[in-house]
Amino acid sequence: MSDASSFASEVLNSMGSNPPDANLHQSVHSTDWMWTVFSIMLLADLLWVFWTFKSPRNYLFHQLSIIILTVSAVAYFSMASNLGRAPAPVEFNRSHEGPLTRDVWYVRYIQWVVNAPIELLLIFIGTGFPLGNTFTTWFMADAAIILCLVGSLVKSTYKWGYYTMAVCALFYVFGSLLFSTGRKPFPSPTGRTRGPFIATVVYLAFLWFIYPIIWALADGGNVISPTAEMVWYGIMDLLSGPVFLVFFIWSHREVELAGNTAPAVRSAKAAEAGQAGETGAV
Repeated sequence: MSDASSFASEVLNSMGSNPPDANLHQSVHSTDWMWTVFSIMLLADLLWVFWTFKSPRNYLFHQLSIIILTVSAVAYFSMASNLGRAPAPVEFNRSHEGPLTRDVWYVRYIQWVVNAPIELLLIFIGTGFPLGNTFTTWFMADAAIILCLVGSLVKSTYKWGYYTMAVCALFYVFGSLLFSTGRKPFPSPTGRTRGPFIATVVYLAFLWFIYPIIWALADGGNVISPTAEMVWYGIMDLLSGPVFLVFFIWSHREVELAGNTAPAVRSAKAAEAGQAGETGAV
């Protein structure tokens, strides 16, 4: 029992096991918050896996949700362990003296690069539109994230050039979702996807609009501490991860698109159709 307790204490003491390299880094309190977010992501992931085994109606929605939650859980395990970071020089020292470095969490950007297109894919699948029309939107979402990553590694004022391009790419995503796709007739066989689409897009766009503000205060302007940065991003990732997925699946509970059911359900329907055909032939 004591061995297990000491092992748990060693794991949770990530700042001691993996000491920071930058002058400005997260604190023990923020690692505790990272472990909390990791636990929520992992629990949600396991619940989604269990839910998928129950053969839900919108099977593909659940499969994509599992990918999002798994990537998020791995990212937050890394950040809770004080891993997945690199020191980068800051442009503004604020009240500190001398040249400073601040931890940039590249594992967080990897999480966003993987998850953002999948969340957009979820939204577009719910409309029934051909996915070939959405590639530029996915690209712009990832471009915004990569531009912010590059900007966070630049010390000079040029970082704000990357930031401006990232914000422009993000507004392209919003415009594509709200003013292009959202105004077209939806080719859904249920005819009930417009309301869920608008609701989920507005929810996600509101959250994604806050991310650049946090970036400007953290990696960009060095206004807030790394601990505050971790707290804010943790809250935002929970809202745009498990909370968004629950809202998305709930809002699409009456939407059923072709090929979006569990394999077991499709097999059962095919067997029923075959039996009905044989009965009609007799």
